[in-house]
Amino acid sequence: MDSYSRMVAFFKVLLPLAALAILATLFLLSRGVEFNAAIPFAESEIAGRLRDQQVTGPFFSGTTSNGDEIMVNATLARPGGTDRPAEATDVSAQLKTAAGGGMTLESDLVQVLAREDLARFSGDVRIVTSTGIDVRTDQLDTALTGLSGNAPGTLSGTSPFGDLTSGSMEFSAKNEGGPLHVLFKSGVKLVYRPAENPE
Repeated sequence: MDSYSRMVAFFKVLLPLAALAILATLFLLSRGVEFNAAIPFAESEIAGRLRDQQVTGPFFSGTTSNGDEIMVNATLARPGGTDRPAEATDVSAQLKTAAGGGMTLESDLVQVLAREDLARFSGDVRIVTSTGIDVRTDQLDTALTGLSGNAPGTLSGTSPFGDLTSGSMEFSAKNEGGPLHVLFKSGVKLVYRPAENPE
C-alpha cells in the first residue's frame, strides 16, 4: 500500500472519531446551561405591562392642511379606554407655522380628549415661542386639528422685554397659514428690563 492509500485509510478512522468527540463535548457543555433562568423584570412590573398597554419612546410628526408642522415625542404613551383618555408622559411638542415661527411645548403629562378635539398639557408646562417668550403654567389646552390653545391659569416667565406674569393666555394662527399670535390676559404684569447698551 502506497503512502497516499495509507493516509486515506488513516483519515477514514480519524475523522469519525473527531466528530464523535465534538458531539460529546457539545452534550457535556449543554448540561451546564440553565434554560429556566429568571426574566429580569419584577412580577409587579410584568403584570403592569400586561394590564396597561403602552408604547415606549413614541414619536409623531405631521402637517396640517395649511402647511403648519407638528412634531411630538414622549417617554411613554398609553392608549385610552371607555373610562379614560389616551395619555403620554414627559412630552415635548414643536409647532411651526407655514409663515415661519412657532413654539415649543413641554409637559409632565398630556391627555388626548379626541371627542373634544383637545390635548391637555398638565403638570409643569413650559411654553417657549420663537419670539423669545418663555413661560410656565400648570395647564394648557390645545386643539388637535389646528394651531390654537389656551392656558386658563396663571403664567409666569420671561420675554424679550422683561419678566412677565398673567392670569391666562391664548394663542392661535389668526389667518390660515399665517403667523402665530400669543395673547396674555387677566392681570398682565410686565417688569421691563431694558437691554444693556454695548460699550
